[in-house]
Amino acid sequence: MGSMLIETEATPNPATLKFLPGRTVMENGTRDFATPEEAAASPLATALFDLGDVTGVFFGRDFVSVTAAPGVEWHGLKPDVLAILLDHFTAHMPLFNAPSADFSVPAAEEEIADDPADADIVAQIRELIDTRVRPAVANDGGDIIYRGFDKGKVYLRMQGACSGCPSSTATLKNGIEQLLKYYVPEVTEVRAV
Repeated sequence: MGSMLIETEATPNPATLKFLPGRTVMENGTRDFATPEEAAASPLATALFDLGDVTGVFFGRDFVSVTAAPGVEWHGLKPDVLAILLDHFTAHMPLFNAPSADFSVPAAEEEIADDPADADIVAQIRELIDTRVRPAVANDGGDIIYRGFDKGKVYLRMQGACSGCPSSTATLKNGIEQLLKYYVPEVTEVRAV
């Protein structure tokens, strides 16, 4: 059993820490768990919620970000989280319980239907979000999912550390809205879903 070092990084949300196991966590997409019920799909997320002091778990491509409950000190919680992550990754356990499919977005969640006439605009918006927005947000331990485009409004969903930090709505409005408007003149507004 090789020794494994899991690095930790702070995020803009003081309650959330990013844990980097030094290997791929999710091959495709991301997964956000905000309740123990949602975490039931993943043995790792379940183990983290079972600590009792965890209120959110987020799987990114190469990290797991964990949000501590209000009032919980990280110096007490961190060794427990590290122990669970070490056990999981050194044992090469599956991230999800079979047969639960590995969906980034729950099937029940409605996408805002894009108008086929807007196909080119939508393609540009998706491209910008994937190449410019998501890499920046991933550094902060979160993700942004495109939800739809309707009459100039772009609908996006914040996940992970981004959904909880007070700066997220400002970030969304200012940074992303300016970026999208600049490259895609048809965009008038960005909204968080």
